[in-house]
Amino acid sequence: MSPSDHTVPPERQGVDDSGSTTAGGSPTVSDRNSLSVGPDGPLLLHDFHLIDTLAHFNRENIPERKPHAKGSGAFGEFVTTGDVTAYTKAAVFAPGATTRMLARFSTVAGELGSPDTWRDVRGFALRFYTTEGNFDLVGNNTPVFFVRDPMKFPHFIRSQKRMPDTGLRDNDMQWDFWTLNPETAHQVTYLMGDRGLPRTWRHMNGYGSHTYLWVNAQGEKHWVKYHFHSRQGVEGMSGDEATRIAGQDADFHRRDLSQAIARRLPAVAAVRSAHALRGRQGLPVQPVRPHQRCGRTRTIR
Repeated sequence: MSPSDHTVPPERQGVDDSGSTTAGGSPTVSDRNSLSVGPDGPLLLHDFHLIDTLAHFNRENIPERKPHAKGSGAFGEFVTTGDVTAYTKAAVFAPGATTRMLARFSTVAGELGSPDTWRDVRGFALRFYTTEGNFDLVGNNTPVFFVRDPMKFPHFIRSQKRMPDTGLRDNDMQWDFWTLNPETAHQVTYLMGDRGLPRTWRHMNGYGSHTYLWVNAQGEKHWVKYHFHSRQGVEGMSGDEATRIAGQDADFHRRDLSQAIARRLPAVAAVRSAHALRGRQGLPVQPVRPHQRCGRTRTIR
């Protein structure tokens, strides 16, 4: 025991002043030095803190998502500015309701370390922390999608990934899927157009991929599509510019969003298109005020 140990409480004697602890919260002697046999001797396997620290490091990676691995998000608020109680009784859409929310933007095909500016559809996922529970809404920056049958979705995503033998992405594999599934044509035209290369995540619209069912207080049902329009407008970039930025700053969109949040800039307006549900077959007929604005979002952090 060193003379200085007499000036600290018994439970802290010999413990590093940095306040380091084990994973279980117990104080440890040091977060910088392993236990050894003498100052130059071998390290000891019964140094629990060393083994626990290395084991934690080896296992701390989160498995990468198959699609939408690269992305970033922001917390904010959704404010219901319109009256849509004729179509829904959900508390989040009550006039004047303010709901905390999270928005996540992402690419689809690229890995976690891939460039933000590769040509790709952008994911647009929202979580509303409502008084009635969490409401998740997933979509993209395009109002249509490649497939209708969910059986095809895993095959579509795999066609965008890397080949097992070469480790390279394969254009033939992508186009094989698209050309052999003609329902993809509409989305492919979006992807190969300006929306495939958005200027930033702030300069793109968002669209719910699914059709949702709203029910009002009288039990009447309406099919609903969610549209989220950027108040910054929709802007793209050229293929040459996207390629140049990909080589200079792989996190270009992440960086822009982070810096814009610091300046409290991003904002979108939410609109919805509703169709009355009539008949036993549930076929949507008679559009009801399409694209009526129902609310807006604002960024908090």
